[in-house]
Amino acid sequence: MHGREEPAADEVEKNVPLRCDFCGQEVPSVRRVALDHDYDRLQTPHRERYACPSCSERKERSRRGL
Repeated sequence: MHGREEPAADEVEKNVPLRCDFCGQEVPSVRRVALDHDYDRLQTPHRERYACPSCSERKERSRRGL
């Protein structure tokens, strides 16, 4: 079978810039905490938002009251 070869998934992901939904910076990785002790964002209707490591740490400290 002949045809166009599709790029591997990891190659596609490398070409897609990630942007933090909180600070707006383009970053190499983002995080989303959905489940933790007494924290369940999977059952709560909301818009999924992803945070850079810095914003994720800041959100986590705030969520835990630190």
